[in-house]
Amino acid sequence: SNSSPPRRAFLGGAIAAAGVAALPACARAAKDQMPSDAWMDEVPGEHRCLFDFNQHKNGATLLHILNYLNTYSTAYDKSSGEVGAAATLYGINPGSSIALGFDDEIWEKYELGAYHQLLDADGQAYTRNVFWQPESSDAHLLALGTGIEPIAPFLGAMPALGIQSLQGMGTKFIMCNNALNAWSFELASRGKGEQEEINAELRAHLLPGVSIVPAMVIAIELAQEAGIRYNKQ
Repeated sequence: SNSSPPRRAFLGGAIAAAGVAALPACARAAKDQMPSDAWMDEVPGEHRCLFDFNQHKNGATLLHILNYLNTYSTAYDKSSGEVGAAATLYGINPGSSIALGFDDEIWEKYELGAYHQLLDADGQAYTRNVFWQPESSDAHLLALGTGIEPIAPFLGAMPALGIQSLQGMGTKFIMCNNALNAWSFELASRGKGEQEEINAELRAHLLPGVSIVPAMVIAIELAQEAGIRYNKQ
């Protein structure tokens, strides 16, 4: 009816009030990293699955993605071009997965290892994105993520489950634009700088191959419409 506000206008106002709507400053910064739905074209194969995880879980979900891809290869004789995966990066709280999408410079500057309680084998907070190119010496994270004592296979699996490695096997990593905006406010609230500058810097320091989507809740829906299966982690 004419007395009710248009649904689109209402939702837009609600999102803006929550502080997660796209900002003018964001539109001016890192134009090549603006939200898009084109990422689905980068998930190869007939067998495709989206792994939804908003918590880093010390890399446990990356292990599940590796298992998915490897099992199709070894047990079902599928080539890398026949199988693809997508992985979600979002959330703004300590423990969220969004930090996995940024390079070492961001991890060091904003002390993301300490913020997300990610510690190396000596108990020191990581100053690099340990999930980009992990080493066998980082395998203790899998023990924490899976809740079991360290076992020998973790040593070999750790380098293989790195984001760069999984990308080479057909995995597309996507990051929520709304979460990125909100996280820039959160970092600013902790005295890390001006929100607009933080936002632009985050966008300029995404890992290679990570794409920003308008909203993860929509990306998940569109992925299923496109025939990409859903796996909640």
